[in-house]
This record gives sequence, structure tokens and C-alpha cells, in this order.
Amino acid sequence: MPAPIALLPMYDWPEIRDATDAYWSALHDSLSDAGFSPPTQLTRTEDPLPFWQHPNLLLGQTCGLPYVEKLAVDVSLVGTPAYDIDCGAGCYFSVIVVHKDSGIEELTDLDSAIFGYNDPLSQSGVAAFFSHLASEGISLNKIRQYKQVMSHRNAITELAERHIDLASIDAITWEHAKRFVSATDKLTVIARTDPTPGLPLITAQRPEKEVDRIHHAVVEAIASLSSDLQDTLLLSGLAATEETDYQLIKRRYENIRFDLKNLL
Repeated sequence: MPAPIALLPMYDWPEIRDATDAYWSALHDSLSDAGFSPPTQLTRTEDPLPFWQHPNLLLGQTCGLPYVEKLAVDVSLVGTPAYDIDCGAGCYFSVIVVHKDSGIEELTDLDSAIFGYNDPLSQSGVAAFFSHLASEGISLNKIRQYKQVMSHRNAITELAERHIDLASIDAITWEHAKRFVSATDKLTVIARTDPTPGLPLITAQRPEKEVDRIHHAVVEAIASLSSDLQDTLLLSGLAATEETDYQLIKRRYENIRFDLKNLL
């Protein structure tokens, strides 16, 4: 029988790698108790998409935009982790960040700015930002260059070194960065985007009863973590989200899809 796959790549920072492994250990035990055969170790890879799409995926965390654009038809939604940020359970937002010495105090101050982003199919790094500009009536003409920097963490470094002028950072990543990345001391938040459903946990398409067993196993695993581990991971629970909840991301993306394809 092919080996099951599990990966939690979205917040797997080196500084909290031990905590992530401890979280997986709790998940492993809980999934085993639920009748599954989880892998001993997480899969860690630079390109998670093939693993999210793999028929042997037992548990993985993905981004909301790839979920609605590429994954939803082939996977089952387990739920959405809740994090200790200023947002409802199972949702998140992005913070729009600039250098403290940039002279940019609000988005209307932008003038020939360089926008740094992680990936064209990132909800937090791209779609949330463009949707926010549209809702605020901010012209794209205020941005003269779009620079792909491959990760939120790289965007923070690029901002601190003044290679880019602004970036849209996942709120959970921003909280981790404030703990571990000194470059954040040079930066400031000028706006936050509207909330959307957060980064979902998925499994390969399977019967609803199996998905429910996985969901409850995750709930039990998170509840079993020590308060110190939960604090390190900023993790507080699991929301019982549905695929329909993520249609909000799909609808907002449809409104900006044309601009993104022409700009990025």
C-alpha cells in the first residue's frame, strides 16, 4: 500500500521547527487512534503543490487561493486552523507593510512604488492586496514595478533593505516575524485587508465519514498541546469550515484576475 503523506509547510519556520514537529507528533497519535496510518515524519519540500494534489495525501495545509483555483475538485476540506490573531476563528487577513522611513503613512501616499510579493497565486501576498486596493479606490498606477521575492520572509528583508516599497504579509507570518526577524523593527503596518477564510487543512478526496474522523483527530491533537506549544505556533483550534466558505476568495479573485495576469 502506498505510504500516506502529510505536510504542514505554510508556517514551518526554522525557529519553530521543533514545535511544528511536536504538533505533528500529536497529530500522528491522534490520527492513529482514529484508524489511519500517518507517516512518522512530515514531508518537507520547496514545491508542495504536487503533494497537495497527491492521492495519498492524509493531511496537508495549503493556501486559500490555490485551494479554490487548483485543489478543491480533487481534495476534501478538513477544516481551517484558528490562530491567535485579531480575527475570528478560521479566518485571517494581511497587513500591508512599509519601511518606517518611507514617508508612506497610508496607501494614498503611494507614488511609483515597488510592490514585493511572494507568489502570483498567494491569497495573502497578492490577491488580498489587490482586492484591498480596489475596495479603497487606489489606482494601480501608483505602483510602477512588481517584484517577486518568493516568500513573505524575503519580502520583510527586502523592505528593511529598501529594495521594495511595500508588501502584503499574512497576519500569522507577521506575528512570527515580529518574534524572530529583527528587520521588522524597521517596518510599520499602514493597513490591513478584509478577512477571508484562513489556510485550510486538506486531505485527498475521501468519504465524508473519513474526513470527519480526520477533523476530530486534528481537534483532539490541538487540544492536547501544551499552552507553551500553542503559543509558539499561535495555534488555538480548528474551525469547521466548508468549501462554500472559500467562495468568497474565489469571487474576489475573479474581480482582479485580469489585472493580475497582465501585471505579474
